[in-house]
Amino acid sequence: MTEQTPLHRRGVLKAGLAGAGVLASGVLGAGTAAAFVRGGRPVLTHGVQSGDVSTNSAIVWTRADRPSRMLVEVSSDPSFRRARRLRGPLLSPETGGTGKLRIPGLVPGTEVHYRVTAEDLDGRVTSAPLTGRFRTAPLGPANVLLVWSGDVAGQGWGINPDIGGMAAYAAMAARRPDLFLHNGDTVYADGPLTETVTLPDGRTWRNVVTPEKTKVAETLDEYRGQFAYNLLDENVRAFAAAVPSYVQWDDHEVTNNWYPGEILDLPQYTERRVDVLARRAFQAFHEWQPIDAKAAVDGRVYRSFTRGRHAEIFVLDMRSYKDANTSDKTAPGTVLGQRQASWLVRELARSTATWKIVQADLPIGLIVPDGDHIEGVANGLPGAPGGRESELAWVLREIARRRVRNVVWLTADVHYTAAHHYSPDRASFTDFEPFWEFVSGPLHAGAFGPNTLDPTFGPKAEFVHAPPVANTSPMDGYQHFGELDIDGASGDLTVHLRDGTGASLWTKTLRPEGR
Repeated sequence: MTEQTPLHRRGVLKAGLAGAGVLASGVLGAGTAAAFVRGGRPVLTHGVQSGDVSTNSAIVWTRADRPSRMLVEVSSDPSFRRARRLRGPLLSPETGGTGKLRIPGLVPGTEVHYRVTAEDLDGRVTSAPLTGRFRTAPLGPANVLLVWSGDVAGQGWGINPDIGGMAAYAAMAARRPDLFLHNGDTVYADGPLTETVTLPDGRTWRNVVTPEKTKVAETLDEYRGQFAYNLLDENVRAFAAAVPSYVQWDDHEVTNNWYPGEILDLPQYTERRVDVLARRAFQAFHEWQPIDAKAAVDGRVYRSFTRGRHAEIFVLDMRSYKDANTSDKTAPGTVLGQRQASWLVRELARSTATWKIVQADLPIGLIVPDGDHIEGVANGLPGAPGGRESELAWVLREIARRRVRNVVWLTADVHYTAAHHYSPDRASFTDFEPFWEFVSGPLHAGAFGPNTLDPTFGPKAEFVHAPPVANTSPMDGYQHFGELDIDGASGDLTVHLRDGTGASLWTKTLRPEGR
């Protein structure tokens, strides 16, 4: 197991409940964090993370408690003999103390160990080191094991020490996956926490609470505090150090059900221009996640990565380019935008991977309402595609026309787990090839569902695991993550939909077409 930040459970409780959020703050040298910038050695406050791993490189991330220089050692040996040392960026107030470095020149298909320290600006002292590991993407027909989920610290359910914190992260780590696909709602910037919540049966849920989590996020520092909060949990930090991630965002990184150009009419917000809030949230998102902006097509979120001969992952952004939720449900709408939709079709057609895995932040066929309007893709109307369905219909038609096979969609968002099979035999729109969509969440949030399926693309729910009542707490067994296990020899893909303990609720093996 990799060395972790010294904030164990007792330290986390002290920081969260008695320490007024000093460690969680995304600010250096201002406000409450000013007292934490003190003499002595720098401290890496929120662990280490890796992400956007390719065949020969990866991003490594950390955060320090004061201005300092990020240093990274890399080795194939956990003892760090003959380690390569790289100088990273300054960890400064401009980024809330965070920093990340792309590690180049790695060997495909090998385990890489990394050790991060922060060096004081005068060069005299360094922090205690933190270590992590990841495996670079292979080139050939190797096994691939990945997990996916979303929705963290939502609906009032934060870090609860009484249940071991965010325990589903430990269950995912026990699977020893190669990758974690985070399908969005990585934080709930619009979901304040209280120290206690009384459950319907009289039990008490207890939250670690920091100042940034007591109100909706509006300032850059408040958005930074949302990401800092989740990393107070030791399960999250241990998982992030051991498993590299591909991360996307959805709505709660900014505010519920947002779309570009929206003006909020909510009393809890003093800044009601969503475009202003989204810019601040987007900066914090990129500061606190191990994302390589250079890998994104437009420097934002959507991008793709190969994982050996059998897997290519296409990370979507179904939030930044969507039209208004108040738009006509029948007129053509957008959820990807023309540039991203064209990129997705083009890159799916170019891919030589056995399985093309689409990492989506919204489901295709589930009706996701926003009051009387539509938040998701499905417009809730039978018949021909309308609204945002028209854009997905174009994508599905084009990849069928170009004979793209073995496309699997993964998502979270709706806070339960399900397996959906889409077929033109059941659909009103028939110009596409059958495909699977697998839904799995929440990872640590209120559980809901199930949602109603829209018939336009002919979905059929082959499996559903959802709670009996809305906003069921993480105590009650409806947290979920999914797992894809690709066999390197045959190319077969086995899907497991798992609960928060790691138990498999449903499984199915898919055999690739055309192989």
